[in-house]
Parts: sequence; structure tokens; C-alpha cells
Amino acid sequence: MKILVVLTGGTISMVRNPKSGALHPADTETFRAFVPELFAQDIKVDMLPFTPLIDSSDIKPEDWSKMAHTIYEHYDQYDGFVILHGTDTMAYSASALSFMLHNLSKPVVFTGSQLPVGVLRSDAKENLLTAVEIAAAVNEKGRSMVPEVCLFFKEKLYRGNRSTKKNAEYFEAFESFNYPCLAKAGVHIDFRDSLIHQADNLPLEIWDKLDSNMAVLKIFPGITRAVVHAVLSTPNLKGVVLETYGAGNAPSFEWLYEELKEAVDRGIAIVNKTQCETGSVEMGRYEVSMNLLKAGVLSGRDITTEALLTKMMYLFGRYGDDLKKIKQMLQVSLVGEMD
Repeated sequence: MKILVVLTGGTISMVRNPKSGALHPADTETFRAFVPELFAQDIKVDMLPFTPLIDSSDIKPEDWSKMAHTIYEHYDQYDGFVILHGTDTMAYSASALSFMLHNLSKPVVFTGSQLPVGVLRSDAKENLLTAVEIAAAVNEKGRSMVPEVCLFFKEKLYRGNRSTKKNAEYFEAFESFNYPCLAKAGVHIDFRDSLIHQADNLPLEIWDKLDSNMAVLKIFPGITRAVVHAVLSTPNLKGVVLETYGAGNAPSFEWLYEELKEAVDRGIAIVNKTQCETGSVEMGRYEVSMNLLKAGVLSGRDITTEALLTKMMYLFGRYGDDLKKIKQMLQVSLVGEMD
């Protein structure tokens, strides 16, 4: 088995200078020194670093395109891929690639760490080695166990577009609140086959045109019409993630209805996403969500903000001005991102 490890940046790609104490990017030889097990097993591992490495806070859609093209260009040479990435925006990147890579039949496993690879108590080694093993795992028919974009962190493998960073301090940094984990690593790796997407073995296709004219509007007590109007009046705005209360509720102010209705009538796609970590939008369940329905706001059901935002970028990039098609696709699951 051959696995390509792509270093994009992040804490896992850094080591500490023993003299100065400063962090600096690691190269392949440094990884070989700190994680010799990575190169001393039956799985052949090659490493491909981005130049320069990218802090995950600086990630842009252009970087997602670079990641997707890296997979596409090396697809026939490797059995699986591991992408080392900073934790802050890893869920966004994993979500974006899940939409950009069509007909994926090999694993693309994102992972990272909370501490650099060279630190004594680092979680980097466990996350990296297990991610590689998952990327190389095949079933009795010789097919990849997890032929989708996923994210491994602290013993659990999540669907990439279902994951969210939940903790900035502890090693268990990610969670998939509305979808069970795809696998759990202990003495053995327990793959949950019934939860994993099954590939059709069609040729891989890539769609890297993304439209980033999106916004996230979070409803809060005391929000003013001026704030809502300012967001919805953003030049070239195409789509809005509307983060609401509970099961998709928002204030029943007439002005809020008017602002949303006017934006929808101008061709802006607005999708309702609950602020709660767990649960789904159910517009119409409570009277305070009726105005959203009347204004033409769509339901995002149980999708994450990361997946919804990148899905909108992908759909507007792909279908352009075909708003009817985009709205239709926003309400169905494309790659397991929503129920």
C-alpha cells in the first residue's frame, strides 16, 4: 500500500528549535527522526509539503483548490491520502474537499495535533500513524474501508463534512454532533461499515471553482435592523448562513421579515442553521419561525456551519446564476453532509 501524506501546515507540521525554543516547519527528515514508525512498516509513505506551509487561520478557497488538485494529480499513484492541517479551520477544509472531489473511491483523511510533533507529550504521533493506517485499510474485496473525505482526531474518525472543532485546549478537539463517528481506534480500529459511504468506482472528477461571496449572520437578542441590513446589503453577496435559535427560530419582528424577504427577492439564498451543536432545524414547528418560511428562507436541517458555508461556495461556483438549481441542491444531501 502507498499513502501520500500532504503537509499543508498547522501545529502538527512544526517542531521546536532546541536552542531558541521557537517553532519552525518540519521537513521529511525531521518527521523521519521524530516518527520513525511512519517509515518502518509495510505501508509505503511519501510526504509532499506545501511551499510555503500555511497557518490554518490563513486558509483560503484557493488553498482548498490546491489540496484538491494535489489529490487529483496523484490519485492513480497512491491508495490513500492523509492531509496534515491546522485544527482551527480543518473542518472547513474537510467539508470543502468533500464537495470538490467527485466519485472519490479512496480515503482522504485530515488530521493534525494540538501539540507540535517534537514535543514529548504531543498527540501528533498517534493521530498521524492512525490516520495513515486508516488511509491504507482495505476490506476483504481489496477496496478502501473509508472511501470518503474524513477527519481523524483522538481515537475517532469522523465524516469530514460532519465535523466541528469543539475544544482549543484538550486533545479531543473535534466532534460530529449530528452523525456517529465512522470508526474508533483502540487496540483495533473498529470501522462502522453501515455509516461509511460506499464508492461507485467511477473516475475521479474535480470541481474547484468556488464562489466566496457568502456571509454568516448570527441572530442574537438585541440584534438591530441596521446590523441585519448591513450584512444583507453586502456587495455581490450570493448566500447567507442564518444562524438561529433552537429548532430554527428567530425574532418575530416585522422588520426582520422585511429584510430577509427583500434579500431573497433579490436572489440571495438564505439557509437557516441552528446555533445549537446538536439537533436540526424544523421551520414551522414554532410560530416564531413562520416568518422565515414566509420570507423564503431555506432549511439547513442538521448541517454544520462549516459544511453549509462550503456547500454554498461550491454550488454557486458550479451553477452560477441558476438559483433554482442551487436552492434545490441546498435542500438535499450531496455527500452525506445532512439528514
